[in-house]
Parts: sequence; C-alpha cells; structure tokens
Amino acid sequence: MDLKTVINPVDKIRSLLRMDDKSELTDFLDSLQASEVVYLMNKLDRKEQHKLLTAISPEDAADLIEELPDAQAADIIEEMDAEDAAAIINEMTSDERADLMLELDDDEAEAILTEMEPVEAASVRRMIEYGPDTAGGLMITEYFSYKVSSTVREVVDDLRENAEKYKEYHVRYIYVVSGQDIFIGVLQMQDLLLATKSQKLSDIVIKEVKAVNVNTPLDKLDDLFDTYDYYGFPVVDEQNRLIGVIRRKNVLEAVNERTAYDHLESQGIVGGDELRTMPVLQRSRRRLTWLSVNIVLNLIAASVITFYQDTLHSVIALAVFLPIISDMSGCTGNQAVAVSMRELSLGTVKPGEVFRVWWQEISVGLINGTVLGILIGIAAYIWKGNIYLGIVVGGALAINTLIAVSIGGTVPLILKKMNIDPALASGPILTTITDMIGFFLALSFATIALTRLGNL
Repeated sequence: MDLKTVINPVDKIRSLLRMDDKSELTDFLDSLQASEVVYLMNKLDRKEQHKLLTAISPEDAADLIEELPDAQAADIIEEMDAEDAAAIINEMTSDERADLMLELDDDEAEAILTEMEPVEAASVRRMIEYGPDTAGGLMITEYFSYKVSSTVREVVDDLRENAEKYKEYHVRYIYVVSGQDIFIGVLQMQDLLLATKSQKLSDIVIKEVKAVNVNTPLDKLDDLFDTYDYYGFPVVDEQNRLIGVIRRKNVLEAVNERTAYDHLESQGIVGGDELRTMPVLQRSRRRLTWLSVNIVLNLIAASVITFYQDTLHSVIALAVFLPIISDMSGCTGNQAVAVSMRELSLGTVKPGEVFRVWWQEISVGLINGTVLGILIGIAAYIWKGNIYLGIVVGGALAINTLIAVSIGGTVPLILKKMNIDPALASGPILTTITDMIGFFLALSFATIALTRLGNL
C-alpha cells in the first residue's frame, strides 16, 4: 500500500524532517504530484520550508521551487541565507531563474547573484534586462549550439562527453552558428545520427528556419506558434547572434499567467498576483486600493437617486427595475471591455482607433439595446399593466445599453493610450458611468411621465 495514502503528506514530511532522513525525504517528494508539492509547501510554516529546502539536494530543491507560483517562491527564497538560495537557483532552468529573480527585492536579488556561480549569475543579469513578456524574458539559454564548421563526429563526441550536463536540456534540435555566433540554421537529432561522421554541419544544416528577435512581444510569439507547428524558435539579438530558444510551453504558460493576472486586476486585486500565504496587511492593501476608490464612485452614482427621491417615492415600482437596468447595462459594457482587451492583447486594434471601435460597438448596441429594452418593457407592462412604465424602463435600458457598449469598447483604448492599466481601471469607470446614467435616464423619464404612471 502507498504510504502517502495512509499518512497525511504534511505529517509525513514533518516526521522525516525531525528524523533528518534526507534519503527518504527525497524519495517521498519524488513520489508526489506537482499539485501535491504546492499544497504541501503551503501547509508548512516558513521555518519548515527552509529546513526542507536545505535538507534535500540543491537540484531537488530547485525542482520543488519551480513548482511553486513565482510570488510564493520569492517569499520563501528571500528569507533564506543568500548562499543557500544561490545554490538552489544555480540549479534552476534559465527562464525560471529570471522569473524568480524579478520577484525578489533588488537588495535580496543582488545578494543572491553575488553568491551564484559567475556564469549563471551573468545569464540571469542578461535575461532580467529584457521585458518579462518578450522572447528575451521567456527564452531558455540551455540549448545545443555548434559552429557550422564542426563535423558530425565532433558534435557527437561532445554530446557524449557532456551527457551529465546536457541531461536537463529540453531541446530537440541542434542550432548551428557561424564563428561569430551568427545564427545559420538548425539540425534535427535524427539527421545528425544518420549523417556520416566526417560530414560538416554546413552540409546537413537546415537553413530555412525562422528566428525571432529578442524583443518580440508575447502576442506575436503566440501568433507564431499558432501559425507554425514548431517545438521552439531560436532567439537572436539585433546582430542576429543566437542567444536562446523560446519554447511553445513557455509561451502558453505566459499567456495563461497574463490572462489570470488581468482577471485578478479586473476584480480589484491590485498587482494581479495574490496568494493567501502572503502577509495579511499586504493582501488587505492590494484589495483596499481598488475598493476605496470604488466606494467613492458608487456614492457618486447613488447621488442621482437622491436627486430624484420624490419621483422614486411616487413610483415605487421603479425601485425594482433600477438594479436590473444597472446590472444589464454593466453586463453589456463588460462584454465590450473584454473584446477590446482581447484585441489590444492580440495587436488587432491600436489605442488610437477609438472612433472605429466606437462605431463598431454602436451597431451592436443598437440591436441589443432595442431587444433588451423591449423585453424588460414587456415584463414591466405585464407586472403592473401600465404601458408607460414599460416605455420608461425599456427606453432607459435601451439607451443605457448603447452608452455602456460605447464606454466599454473605447475606455480600454483610451486608458492604454494614457499608459494606465485598462484591466484595472476599465471596470470601475464603466460601472460608475452606466449606473449613474441608467439611474438618471429611468428617473428622468419617470418624472416626465409621472402623471401617466400614477401611484405604482
């Protein structure tokens, strides 16, 4: 029977830590799934986490750290001794190292870099200079690269002699470069093995291979992998020198992380990356930043109701429809926000194309606003038997829907042009304006038709 099905993994780890049984500790960790490792680390306190990471080998500790979210891994690493942290980070893959170091405070990162192996530290320093959502920030620097003048025998001998070093390389191709490291082409492993040993790489290299510039943005990389069924692309600098490889796996992970980040920010989690293992005050501050602003905006919207309180008192039935008008307008506006955010991320629309986007949203808003207005108008008429109530709430919803899609479609572009994060700010702006205008329209129409509405 599997021991981990009998004993809680957290209790088992704690028991092994107390016994200082490093061999069994490593074996037990190897038996766990990635999700179990993440759960396990969340259940251990900081002292136990550090003891675990230093009890196992740096290679195993690096594998464990790579399973954790970057923010959580950084919190753990930055409280370790710089020497212990450096030993672990040395063993991580180049892209994971760079991501982790970007999460650390500058002083902590520098202290760890000082303790790292010079070659690894230099690699990290280069990679963190690139944008995190560019080819340079997402690439790996562990790849096979040989000069075009090398023979097949020389390449095979090198692969065999450095088998221990290369076993962690997850690359399926050999990259061929000139004497100045200018990228020339690629070579599949099978072509290398099937070639005669005396042949030079120049005779068998595949030159018709696309390379990507180090500054290529994530959206462009995503499009490239959608277009080409490649495992990875070679990454070159401005001089066309090979400096890394960007894998499909890295791009997919980055796209998913950005989507999750944008979703959290759209829900008011400032910073977009919150874990419950973070300090309470830090989590509270991230949420309050948005909530404090939002309460002010809601008070502004609610002030419209105060201005028309006499009308609302006379036509109490409006109180039922005001939240519906607000919610439905918000939903249609958020649909427009989502489309604009998606098009901005894909690069299919530019921040300056506000008028074009607005005009395209107007056509959708006219149709949807009319349909929704008729539906809610019919519901109001059936409920109260007053056609004017149906016209008031239906007209308010129809017009507010048109306004909502106009705002939802254009505000993300305007904010992007102003260098303000549209994921964070679009929602509150949309909600406030649509609530305020929706209340205003319904109550204004009701005031005009007050004699027709009677005492509903």
